[in-house]
Amino acid sequence: MPRVQDTGREAGHSAGSHPAGEGYKMSDYIIRLYKDSDYQAVRDLFAQGTLEHTQVAFKHGLSLPRIWLLLLVAFFLPLLILRSVVFSFVVVFLAFIILWLGTRDLYDSYVRHALSDDMLDIQKFYLQRDGYCFWVAESAGEVVGMVVAIPSSHPGGDNHTELRRMSVAQSHRGRGIAKALCRTVIDFARGRGCSAVILETTLGHRAAHGLYQSMGFKWQHSTFLKHPLAKLVDFKFLFYKYNIPTMSK
Repeated sequence: MPRVQDTGREAGHSAGSHPAGEGYKMSDYIIRLYKDSDYQAVRDLFAQGTLEHTQVAFKHGLSLPRIWLLLLVAFFLPLLILRSVVFSFVVVFLAFIILWLGTRDLYDSYVRHALSDDMLDIQKFYLQRDGYCFWVAESAGEVVGMVVAIPSSHPGGDNHTELRRMSVAQSHRGRGIAKALCRTVIDFARGRGCSAVILETTLGHRAAHGLYQSMGFKWQHSTFLKHPLAKLVDFKFLFYKYNIPTMSK
């Protein structure tokens, strides 16, 4: 099973331990606390892992009836006015490009905000504040995964920990790293006496949905990103919650 390494930070920022359990595979990776030398690696991992879901979100947008209605209007309106099939196809092609670029900007804007906010000074934001923590998964000296924990700011979540920024490199998926990172946050929350772990993800992170559900997270509600294109392409944040079992005496 993966080793979990504590780098000696103060109490409250311990990475915890992982008892052997069903679903863990033998592997050569460890989960440890973030170090300053990981800075560029985790920023790149987060950005790449987020932007790769643009294609999934774009395909989801194309599956919506309202998008096809807009494309039909884009085709037939120039055809009726200008009597030009070629121009109609050009308009539809441009509509596809605009839709792709708009969907890409949904993720781009999210990444830009994160990199200039909590991911700008990781040491200060995550490792010098009570209730916050940042872990990485390392394999052969390379950072291949990451996850963070913060106190929940959502209504009614005073005793909840929020799991955020989880990402695993494509080359190391399917090895149980995401599950181990998720358990690390759950253990961290349990150690702090929290009653639940919450998280939010997007429709584009389809593989993550299955992971969270398999670990006992339950869908709570959805909300749209504050972006002009979000409702048109159905770009939602999905909120999940994991209730930490109480220890029986």
